[in-house]
Amino acid sequence: MLGSKPRVHLYILPCASQQVSTMGDRGASNHSEMTDFILAGFRVRPELHILLFLLFLFVYAMILLGNVGMMAIIMTDPRLNTPMYFFLGNLSFIDLFYSSVIAPKAIINFWSESKSISFAGCVAQLFLFALFIVTEGFLLAAMAYDRFIAICNPLLYSVQMSTRLCTQLVAGSYFCGCISSVIQTSVTFTLSFCASRAVDHFYCDSRPLQRLSCSDLFIHRMISFSLSCIIILPTIIVIIVSYMYIVSTVLKIHSTEGRKKAFSTCSSHLGVVSVLYGAVFFMYLTPDRFPELSKVASLCYSLVTPMLNPLIYSLRNKDVQEALKKLLEKKSISL
Repeated sequence: MLGSKPRVHLYILPCASQQVSTMGDRGASNHSEMTDFILAGFRVRPELHILLFLLFLFVYAMILLGNVGMMAIIMTDPRLNTPMYFFLGNLSFIDLFYSSVIAPKAIINFWSESKSISFAGCVAQLFLFALFIVTEGFLLAAMAYDRFIAICNPLLYSVQMSTRLCTQLVAGSYFCGCISSVIQTSVTFTLSFCASRAVDHFYCDSRPLQRLSCSDLFIHRMISFSLSCIIILPTIIVIIVSYMYIVSTVLKIHSTEGRKKAFSTCSSHLGVVSVLYGAVFFMYLTPDRFPELSKVASLCYSLVTPMLNPLIYSLRNKDVQEALKKLLEKKSISL
């Protein structure tokens, strides 16, 4: 009918496709199929797009160089065949892939006129980003537990942190990330969207997609809040309790050199945790009326954190520095 707002039925991914017939309160009765979205990006003057393009390109190049380099060092140096570096290698893998879900499309959109992303591409972007970011949260908790065992029970470290347990912790992190991502993506794309296709963000995220919805968001927000509590609270508790025991143990060490060595093994991990969780809390505590602040916080944990992680671990870790030096010497000799 003329004059009515078009509404849309979307289809649930990834497990099964089913038509959603829920009617929202703010739209009219007619619906049309949503085929794509527009990623609005940052609200800046056009002449600043080239600066943002160069900035994103530089950051993404650093992410590729740092994380691929870290994985190469860990895989080629037998001295780094320990649980700590097994977790660190997986952290670099996660950082590399979840930034790759965001950065290439954002870089292309600085030059694209349409700035569009297909419906399937938007679903995939939200699903993969949620999978990797949640997996990283659980992996950081596993790394805190690893440091707790290494400092508080050093004699039993090799027994307790066995290859089997390390593999199970990493696999469990991916499993939790996958389940959370399936729920978050499915709930988000069961919403009915209004005529506007413009997502006020530089990637498909759940909060800006909610603003386009004509559906009642109460159930969606309750599910999102419950998921956040289930994900964040256990990981934060594990990290805090682990470091309480670590600090208590380190303070009992009489030698200054011993304390310094013990703290140095934890400072890198604490730096990574602080940057990631600080940005996440800042983004989700920012009111919806300040979307640009949310974009800056998203930029921190989606691109800045993956860039900083290899630098934090390489600058604060003598083992990584020695392995890198050894690898560069081999390359120079071969050349």
